[in-house]
Amino acid sequence: MDVEALKTLKPHEFEEASLGYRSTSNMASQAKDALERRITPQMQHSLNGEAADAAVTRLLELTQDFHYMQAECGLISAALNAFAADVRPAQAKLERALADADEHKFTVGADGSVAYPAMSSGPGGPPTAPGAASGTLSEQARALQRQAGVFDPNPNYAIAQDIANRIAEALREATEADQKWAPALRALKADDDLTVSEQDWADVQKDMEGVREAGRHYLDSLPQPPKDGDPKDNASWWSKLDPDQQEAWTSAHPEIVGALDGLPAAARDEANRYVLDETRGQYQTELDAMPKPPADEWTWINAGGYASKVHTDEWMDWYRAHGERHDHLVASLHGMESLQARFDSSGKRGLPEAYLLGFSAEDDGRAIVANGNPDTAVHQAVYVPGTKAALQGIGGDVDRMGMMWRAAEGKASGQPVSTITWLGYDAPDDVAKDAPFSHYANDGAPAFNRFMDGLDASHTGDSPPHRTAIGHSYGTTLIGSAARQGTLNADDVILAGSPGVQVPKAEQMDVPKGHVWNLEADGDPVPDLGRFAHGGTDWDGPWIIPSDEEFGANQMTTGDIHGHSEYWKEGSTSLLNQGFVVAGRGDDALLKERPTHWEHMR
Repeated sequence: MDVEALKTLKPHEFEEASLGYRSTSNMASQAKDALERRITPQMQHSLNGEAADAAVTRLLELTQDFHYMQAECGLISAALNAFAADVRPAQAKLERALADADEHKFTVGADGSVAYPAMSSGPGGPPTAPGAASGTLSEQARALQRQAGVFDPNPNYAIAQDIANRIAEALREATEADQKWAPALRALKADDDLTVSEQDWADVQKDMEGVREAGRHYLDSLPQPPKDGDPKDNASWWSKLDPDQQEAWTSAHPEIVGALDGLPAAARDEANRYVLDETRGQYQTELDAMPKPPADEWTWINAGGYASKVHTDEWMDWYRAHGERHDHLVASLHGMESLQARFDSSGKRGLPEAYLLGFSAEDDGRAIVANGNPDTAVHQAVYVPGTKAALQGIGGDVDRMGMMWRAAEGKASGQPVSTITWLGYDAPDDVAKDAPFSHYANDGAPAFNRFMDGLDASHTGDSPPHRTAIGHSYGTTLIGSAARQGTLNADDVILAGSPGVQVPKAEQMDVPKGHVWNLEADGDPVPDLGRFAHGGTDWDGPWIIPSDEEFGANQMTTGDIHGHSEYWKEGSTSLLNQGFVVAGRGDDALLKERPTHWEHMR
């Protein structure tokens, strides 16, 4: 990077190229959405047979191709804008220095040296010789020259040296930008095949980290999301970003964009899909590289005269080195495959497009999945699963809300419905060891309230949507804690198999009177066992749960379902009644007599 190269550099050309790549990214995004949300759903809804299945499979593979193109072109766009932002100050610094040199009639060499003319040393004194100043000398070297008495008496020298120093600084900054971004851009190159593999997505994550690190100065110069902002603040921040800035944030920091309540569902979905695919690529690559467990896991020993089955020493050595991480990778990948299966099933039996509103594979994992766009839905339902809920088993919870969508959509008189699985908290892992404690619910409740407020902030309808909070098992405890700690922001609450909601009365659930609905199936042991941990207490007695008459909930019939896990069984009365509530037709739900608290206790 010399004077001529920096002087003639045109940063706007890189920004124009960035715009081209952003346009390509947007076209890839539109193609992906068209395939995933319109074309393949319509095919799966209306066509059957091997040929149709094969065509859908190929189209879903093409969807991944477009998604990969969208991600990489978005990163290139952000990188080019960042390079232009990095080099423009250096060019401006050079231009100011050259203008000063021209004003003093100095000559600037290609290497940045500044030649100055002879000049009188003072009144009556002899003229000093012409010379040249170089900005390549360090300040330390110039200080040593001064100490040794090496200096130029020409008054032009000091001016020329200052100009040369500024030119050298501009060239150094431009060179650093060039050396930083040239390899980063070269890395943004796809394999020469048409298959987007898990390794490709792992490379996307590395590319993203490279762009994020190299572009730190540029990204830090962008408007930053509100610190600890509420959903309205988040929505306002996002709406004020221009398309380039939104693209930069989504490409370089999808984990931030995807987690911000209040942002449009489409924006969160796009960001979280990046995080999902990149994480899946990273996890699968790591798992493939990990030593496989020994084939002989078990052996038999004689323990006190009895045969006992134990792990082999070889297997134990492997497990101590790799087992915990191996189990996490396998469990998380299973959950990610379940999420992908939901995305690929849009259109089957009328199921709408899916939106990934939250995702993380850390610890037990997090996932928030919407059936249908909540931003345009007239009726929204948000479901909180209970004990043992984790990314590994997210498929079952997502399926429940698929059933819930079909039940509600059929009763909504054509109004759009969105049903959401919200695994946005650390659920208890064990019924006996963890579920009796309230801190899981209390810790997760504020995040649930923010999410519910975010649904308001991102909604684009002419009027606020009708919103239902649905909890199962310990998930009902979290909803109760959310109502107790803050504003629930729901119109109806459905509680299924509830062990208690921390409050003794339905009126404390922060919804209009008569809008708390309870389900308890025959043979479900959780309500009565859980009441001693999560039941509310008032003058009517201790340990009151939603199944008690004293609580004041509408007790809906459940039909022939049995136990703790069938509340969303297809075709059941339980599901039918929930569908009425979610569609805003709670008056049509079938109710049963409400047993008293003391009858339950007996």
